[in-house]
Amino acid sequence: MPATEPAPTAIAAHKDAPLRVAVVVGSVREGRHGRAVTDWFLGAAAGHGGLELDVIDLAAVHLPLVMPDWGGAPSPEAAAALADVTPRLAAADAFVIVTPEYNHSFPASLKNLIDWHHGQWHAKPVGFVSYGGLAGGLRAVEQLRLVFAELHAMTVRDSVSLHGPWSGLAEDGVPRDAAVCEGAAKGMLGQLAWWGRALRTGRTTQPYEG
Repeated sequence: MPATEPAPTAIAAHKDAPLRVAVVVGSVREGRHGRAVTDWFLGAAAGHGGLELDVIDLAAVHLPLVMPDWGGAPSPEAAAALADVTPRLAAADAFVIVTPEYNHSFPASLKNLIDWHHGQWHAKPVGFVSYGGLAGGLRAVEQLRLVFAELHAMTVRDSVSLHGPWSGLAEDGVPRDAAVCEGAAKGMLGQLAWWGRALRTGRTTQPYEG
């Protein structure tokens, strides 16, 4: 066995370890539903064993819009924010993005987080929980799929979409039809967990070269 090849025991340990999922709250707007939607999702995910959920709320991540040149040092403000969030993204095996739909797209705060990072997304799966209006945020999700494809991430097919406030999302940000939405969350998490473990094993046996 080559020295660089992981031992079977190391592969087995990765296979049995909990899947680390970073849940990103994408909206920072005042009066947002994003945190309430996230809290509902965390409750729905609690019944799915084998997950370690880490919530990254962008309202508490103060990344500036101004970025340094390639290879340049970030500002002290950016460095402080990156010191908190970057290791958490790097440690994650998978991601769930909670996003509203603003003007047929996703929030600038979410794109900013994505653009400040690169390798942290590589060869990892991404699931979506979206909300907003009659489309339930699905147009934002479709655009995010293109963004994450560029970053060598794998987006799972099924997503959770909350159509409201008129039909599916109550004023407090909790789905009106909990059974249907929890079923959608279960399906998305099942796909995310499968891909998360498969890709983690792949990265363990052979580092991804994106």
